[in-house]
Amino acid sequence: MIVKAKGRFIRVSPTKVRQVIDLIRGKGVKASVVILDQLPKGSSERIKKVLNSAISNAKQKGLNEDQLFVSKITADLGPSWRRYRSAAFGRAVGILKKTTHLTVELDLKTK
Repeated sequence: MIVKAKGRFIRVSPTKVRQVIDLIRGKGVKASVVILDQLPKGSSERIKKVLNSAISNAKQKGLNEDQLFVSKITADLGPSWRRYRSAAFGRAVGILKKTTHLTVELDLKTK
């Protein structure tokens, strides 16, 4: 791991985020940004925001974007919001609105 960035309390379910991060794991940084731009998923914008933060952290350390790839990216379950919806016969049904903790780690390409 050379550079790390975290996005916490992202208001998307981790299962939806994992569908997107599986597409960019192990790819170059520029290719990952292009994939996230073209993907019609709502979570791709939030993932791109965290990825851009990791790229910015790498630039602060003096690294070039062409040298970097996504070495590790994980989507862990954060705390869930508990809400209630009305149901038939005067009952209330619980709803869990899940959040995600996203971690992106970038590393140097080895030739």
